[in-house]
Amino acid sequence: MAINQNHVSEELNGVKCAVVEKNVTAERATFLQQILSFNKYNIEIAPSPPPKTTTPIPLKEGEEAPPPAAPVPETFTVGVTDMMFNAINAIFGRLLHTPDGHVVTLAYWNQKDKLSQDEKPYYER
Repeated sequence: MAINQNHVSEELNGVKCAVVEKNVTAERATFLQQILSFNKYNIEIAPSPPPKTTTPIPLKEGEEAPPPAAPVPETFTVGVTDMMFNAINAIFGRLLHTPDGHVVTLAYWNQKDKLSQDEKPYYER
């Protein structure tokens, strides 16, 4: 277990991994897998466990049952086998690169920009 939330580790698919992101969509997991595999990390993607449910409270006489909850979307946990990996350090340390040769910026990592604009610092945007 990590002392703080910067270095979270879990066992994904039977492999001890440093968690990159939890509860991501399939599209986000694919995006992260492309970046991390290009940067030569071994990636593990596992389905996230479903959210915990509470036990239903017995209804009193005359009360109606609450409507059924909306279906929970399928989410995934993305991890890398390098236990020293930290996404924040990798992004701001300019350690990750895109396939077209640019440095991965925070906006690109968060999928706010389609192309990485690494020539302009994040604090000037």
